[in-house]
Amino acid sequence: MDTNTIERLAEFICGDGDYPVYRSGSELTRFFRRVGFSNFIHDGSTRKWWTLSVLQQLTSNNLNAVIQRLANPKEYGGNQEKVLRAIDKLNQILMIEGLKVEIEGIEPRFRSITPQFTKKEPELKPLPPPDFINLKLGPGIGEILKERWTEIQKCFDAKGYLAATILMGSFLEGMLLSVMQQFPKEANMGSAAPKDNSGKVKHFAELSLSDMINVAHECGWIDLDVQRFSHSLRAFRNIIHPYEQMALRMFPDEDTSGISWLVVQAAANDLAIKLR
Repeated sequence: MDTNTIERLAEFICGDGDYPVYRSGSELTRFFRRVGFSNFIHDGSTRKWWTLSVLQQLTSNNLNAVIQRLANPKEYGGNQEKVLRAIDKLNQILMIEGLKVEIEGIEPRFRSITPQFTKKEPELKPLPPPDFINLKLGPGIGEILKERWTEIQKCFDAKGYLAATILMGSFLEGMLLSVMQQFPKEANMGSAAPKDNSGKVKHFAELSLSDMINVAHECGWIDLDVQRFSHSLRAFRNIIHPYEQMALRMFPDEDTSGISWLVVQAAANDLAIKLR
């Protein structure tokens, strides 16, 4: 194992910081005895460095035995919270070595894994449409948004992905503006509310879709994942202009349009919660 991995294991065994169990010098001696090593007796030196020196003397098989003891429910008296924390911490340490520890019954087992360092985007799942007519959206706007929702789905089903994506951006802007008009004080008080050159908050009619998305997130009307995905949708909405599409080389297909549709559904349902 890498020296950094072994050092982190030493810290885990000592238990300083956010680890399941703190072990004093005498408890370190007892821990290694439980693993099966009676020849390691803490000599009063710094606990971490003493533990590290012990680990560095062990063969691979003996080191594995130490790790398995650290994952063993018996080490924590069956305390479920401590066991789960131990497994989680151990797997954070072992990931770089391509290993993961799991409990089968009450026995820890190693499993080989492929370390993953790419950031996972939050998953957006399809949701049913809000009841636009009965939401507090303002006179007439509920009917229009309901019709646009239906139109977007028709375009998507007919593989009209460009039209569907542009309509999605339009729908999102309309719903965001409706919510801001229902709660103007909240929308204008945050740091995300754009200001003009004199420092005065801009009128809603002057705001861009980007401004509205940021205001809605700061106000807590839409979640962080919806905010991030909405900005991606906004970029696609701009290709309503043919020359803009040519310059950006954006050509929505089933995948991009499908993701955008999930964004709109999630945003609409987040905003509907505010309006109820």
